[in-house]
Amino acid sequence: MKVGVIDVGGGFRGIYATGVLDFCQDSGIRFDLAIGISAGSANLASFVARQRGRNYTFYTQYAFRKKYASLRNFILGKGFFDVDYVYGTLSNSDGENPLDYPALRDDPAEFIVIATDAVTGEARYFDKNALSQDNYAPLKASSSIPFVNKPYFIDGKPYYDGALGNPVPVAKAFELGCDLVVLILTKPENKPREQGSDAKIAKRVQKKYPKAAEQLCLRARHYNEGVALAQEYAKEGKLIVISPDDTCGVDTLHKDKEALVKLYEKGYADGKKIQKFFEEKGILTK
Repeated sequence: MKVGVIDVGGGFRGIYATGVLDFCQDSGIRFDLAIGISAGSANLASFVARQRGRNYTFYTQYAFRKKYASLRNFILGKGFFDVDYVYGTLSNSDGENPLDYPALRDDPAEFIVIATDAVTGEARYFDKNALSQDNYAPLKASSSIPFVNKPYFIDGKPYYDGALGNPVPVAKAFELGCDLVVLILTKPENKPREQGSDAKIAKRVQKKYPKAAEQLCLRARHYNEGVALAQEYAKEGKLIVISPDDTCGVDTLHKDKEALVKLYEKGYADGKKIQKFFEEKGILTK
């Protein structure tokens, strides 16, 4: 039986998924396929590498550094999130908190990072072969939110956040052979995504990347369709949705230390639902 996990990301709300995944680490729960988007790709990179607690440090400590995320970064042209600082300076082998790349590479789990081709608007699925020691470009590309960040270039091609191309890749997980899937959302499952400022942001990139702008305008619809599909699979017993009942005031770009810790704790507690789900499927024994 092939079991997959999807982490859809969500900026600072991603700490919820960190809690879920830390519970999985502590409980010996592993997955055969891990698909990550934006912050979700970073969460899962550490999970596959078995670096329990690594992401918690990023959210609760490093995220409050101006080099990590700030208006100053944006003014200096590095983007609000300095992806080179996060996935380079901090994460490289000589960094403050290195990603254990050999462990990630050698783990039997498949690892997929989704980014969006800024020119075509289509999702690009990067696997482990696209990563190498101190070269985590797909993570940077997947986390490059339009306008908030400039597109990240890989092999001469510009990429934006993976949520534009495929925000809830449930169909992709089953296409890749999964029998069971754990979908981790970072906002309440039954709260539809609204377009909000997507249209306004789309206008900022429309001239240079019209297809990306088009996908940005459709993101809410695609997200809601993805969640609806997940709920259909859940009815069939093939999937479980893990999501917070409340985000504690944490949002994509907004962070508060106390709120982040609360959201993490919600995620850790909700991880028990995965354990129960797997026990019912005979994957884990009590």
